[in-house]
Amino acid sequence: MASQILTPEQHQNAFHWAETQKNGTVPSFATRHNDPYKYQPGFGNSFESEAIPGVIPRGQNSPRSIRFGLYAEQMTGSSFVAPRAANKKAWLYRSRPAVAHQGFTDLPDLQDTESSFLTINPRVHISPTQLAWKPAPIPQGEDLDFVSGLKTVAGAGDPTLREGLATHVYLCNKSMTKNAFVNSDGDFLIVPQQGALDIQTEFGFLYVQPGEVCVIQRGQRFKVNVEGPTRGYILEIWGSSFELPELGPLGANGLANARDFLHPVAAYEVTKDDPWTVTYKLGGKFFASRQNHCPFDVIAWHGNYVPYKYDLTKFVNVGSISVDHIDPSIFCVLTAKSRDPVSPLCDFLIFSPRWDVASHTYRPPYYHRNCASELMGLIYGEYGGRSDEFQPGSISFECGFVPHGVAYEQFAMASKADPPVMQISGGSIAFMFESSRAMTITDWAWNSKEKHEHDPKMWDDLVDNFSNHKIEVDEALKEAGLPLKGSQ
Repeated sequence: MASQILTPEQHQNAFHWAETQKNGTVPSFATRHNDPYKYQPGFGNSFESEAIPGVIPRGQNSPRSIRFGLYAEQMTGSSFVAPRAANKKAWLYRSRPAVAHQGFTDLPDLQDTESSFLTINPRVHISPTQLAWKPAPIPQGEDLDFVSGLKTVAGAGDPTLREGLATHVYLCNKSMTKNAFVNSDGDFLIVPQQGALDIQTEFGFLYVQPGEVCVIQRGQRFKVNVEGPTRGYILEIWGSSFELPELGPLGANGLANARDFLHPVAAYEVTKDDPWTVTYKLGGKFFASRQNHCPFDVIAWHGNYVPYKYDLTKFVNVGSISVDHIDPSIFCVLTAKSRDPVSPLCDFLIFSPRWDVASHTYRPPYYHRNCASELMGLIYGEYGGRSDEFQPGSISFECGFVPHGVAYEQFAMASKADPPVMQISGGSIAFMFESSRAMTITDWAWNSKEKHEHDPKMWDDLVDNFSNHKIEVDEALKEAGLPLKGSQ
């Protein structure tokens, strides 16, 4: 029925995915109508998929002979002896194994990418200043695919240390052709902002558009097709993997639910005498490996080391329904552990449409300083609490213990009386890459003409109201038998 077909813009304007179900008057659907692919739901599951039935061996993984003469290949994303709950692996049954290649050659460094964020690296900068960037323009007049359009913004650590992270933007206008990419350093969490990504992986296809995110894990080959000028953000993590945050007293449901994460189904491409290049990123360096067959020749697979995607409009927001502003951890979609048992390496948080209801409460985020580094972006819509220059595609960055908070005008309005119960952030999704690690800024971002500083003048009007109450203060001190304070 035509009335059931929603455009991407209608999905962006919906308060929540539930709104698309029309109160049960239409058949429920799991993906947006312009998504051409099928998926398997669940987070952390062990999956299996066959493009040709009867291919996956039963009762074993690597028999002497596999149907159709296929090769068995295992991909392990964790130590072989990792505990069962943390053990990540997949078995691939393919036309030719990945080992059939012609060796590796060095590629020139991608000038605007960075991997070492230690302060001894002269190409990175550290500063307590609150920084921001207007949307980076998508280049015109030159062809850039997903890999050649990578630009690194900030990060911490080094991939060879197996602890740290990097944040990037991608700016591209061209699909990858006869070229696959492998990140041997870590996992990519990809956040499209403009333009959809049609991603071919060894496990099948993912169609990821603004309002959705996907995770391509370390060592997995993929190829990105685009439909025009395309921009987005990436969070790359080293030595960890993304998990769902614990729910604690929330109970069994809420935030990002496991059933809403979608994994691909097997879809192979088998060709003969077909030259392909596989680009590897290792230690921040780039290498090329050539082969005479398609790298996406997987007929069937099973395992739990599988790429996935998630629609952010399915996020189940929680919050205070009595008083006070709850910590932003309630907005966490995915988290990645660190070697510090009480502090994650990073969190991926979103700020999407929700109700604001707490009474007798200062409704904006309270003035605060916290130990995390925060890199924020806007996928679409408008986000309150940032300047007018914070447009979709923009970036805002604050290092640990830099003070946050709104200007005096917002403070004064929020302090006078309870605002009405209302929906906020309508038609908008902003996100935050939050890390316990101190991030440094790359040359590319530091020298960008789009960079600007948050203007401290926005807080000049935060007047000293306390001094206007000297008489009442003195009376209170006298009544308590305490000495009076001298006037300043």
